[in-house]
Amino acid sequence: MADNTVLTIFLPLALAILMAGLGLHLTLADFARVARQPRAVLVALAVQSLLLPPVAFGLAWMLGLPPELAVGLVLLSASPGGVTANIFSHLARGDVALNVTLTAVNSALALVTLPLWTGLALQLFMDSESAVPPPLRKLLEVAVIVVVPVVLGMVLRAWKPNLADAAERPVRAMSTLLLVVLIALAIVSEFEVLRNYAAVVGLACLGFNLISLFSGYFAGLVTRLGRPQAIAIGFEISIHNSTLAIILALQVLGNERIAIPAAVYAVLMYPVAAGFVYWLNRRARRETVGAVQ
Repeated sequence: MADNTVLTIFLPLALAILMAGLGLHLTLADFARVARQPRAVLVALAVQSLLLPPVAFGLAWMLGLPPELAVGLVLLSASPGGVTANIFSHLARGDVALNVTLTAVNSALALVTLPLWTGLALQLFMDSESAVPPPLRKLLEVAVIVVVPVVLGMVLRAWKPNLADAAERPVRAMSTLLLVVLIALAIVSEFEVLRNYAAVVGLACLGFNLISLFSGYFAGLVTRLGRPQAIAIGFEISIHNSTLAIILALQVLGNERIAIPAAVYAVLMYPVAAGFVYWLNRRARRETVGAVQ
């Protein structure tokens, strides 16, 4: 489930390259703006850390999930945002600087919140007091994939601004292509899990994905952060790091069934996010045409 060579080696490399491409369109001023307006970060972290895990508990209880699958859903909910959230946000013209900031901050916060929420789920659903250690190594890997390439891209932009402007279309095209490939790989690599457990946990994962996406998006709109910030938050808290959840379930908790919700979620979250990108861009085009007329 977590030993696919393409997903574990080549995909992170491709993501790192795309993160460098995104960095070509970011400046220090973008991150300074985020720092001057910390409300967006606080809203996103509140939804991620305080709302989503209880939602996962509620869905597991309402849908009567078996104990291991219930724990797996909570583990997934407590996992930080995945790297590809930055790419989806870029394609939907969200605030990518906010996404990068949230990925870093959320990963650091998960060192505390993930063990707490998962430990509580183990106690409630499986009557177990197993401790979940902070996933420091894996989160450091996420930081390397995200932060280092983005910084390199920003340095290149400062040095060669014309090159950064010329890379806009190629980076967007590469991002779209990578996401199409990623969706296909997710379906192929987890097909057996999806076929065997879709009926059991598929509805819970789909429901949780939609709640994550729209709670983040509308939280940004309700708190008047602006649409780019709302888009960034929506993707950041709905594209969970399912790989991290799978690795923790298999290698730390030693229970393959706990990894199943994350595997199913990994298949579902990308098509949903792609559909949301399409809806957002189509809506933006309609608004642009209406403004011109």
